[in-house]
Amino acid sequence: MSSEWFVRIITEYWPMFIRGAGITLFISIIGTLIGSLIGLVIGVIRTVPVPERGAKRILLKVINGLLAAYIEFFRGTPMIVQAMVIFYGAAIAFDIHMNRLFAAIFVVSINTGAYMAEIVRGGIISVDKGQFEAAHAIGMNHIQTMTNVVLPQAIRNILPATGNEFVINIKDTSVLNVISVTELYFQTKSIAGNNFRYFEAFFIACIIYFIMTFTVTRILRYIERRMDGPETFTLNQMQVATPEDLLRLDQKTK
Repeated sequence: MSSEWFVRIITEYWPMFIRGAGITLFISIIGTLIGSLIGLVIGVIRTVPVPERGAKRILLKVINGLLAAYIEFFRGTPMIVQAMVIFYGAAIAFDIHMNRLFAAIFVVSINTGAYMAEIVRGGIISVDKGQFEAAHAIGMNHIQTMTNVVLPQAIRNILPATGNEFVINIKDTSVLNVISVTELYFQTKSIAGNNFRYFEAFFIACIIYFIMTFTVTRILRYIERRMDGPETFTLNQMQVATPEDLLRLDQKTK
């Protein structure tokens, strides 16, 4: 091992490293966003109260069964296998020849959607049931309750898990090299094959992966702190209602 090789590899192949890192980030960002939307929709559907009887009960049971099967399948199989099955299976079984970048985003999205569905469902369940009852008491339906009351709180609760899923996607895009997606791992493997300096090339890739994940983690931590608001606050003045104020309020409500 020589430091000269590190300098030489960085000097000669830095455009390939940058291109691979860019594609890795692109797939991870788009896949996480689409997967989060899929998970949000599925999470809301799976928390719809099931009626005791009727056609709506049967329909919800069927939908929940299909969604549960989707979640279990994509959570229970490796992404590398999913990529092979979807990309090559679509070409063989349906004569659909997908663009490799599109296939990569599709695989990451549906894989992320399966995990995010359970994360969102857990975030919704974590909201106090009394808020559901209060929203229903004033006439809100399930969608209105979710939109106005539950989801704003649930999204804050699931933000750390969503960020963790994003970081995982940055690393897991490396498995997409099996369908020849030119992300960072694929580019590094090509660089190492050109000069047979595998340690140096992959050590540089390791540093790039770390920089990407560390930066994303710091940004997400900053967003979480902003959403939390200040840790301390000062109550400058407390206004106490006088008996006269209560009397005027009572007269207005009559």
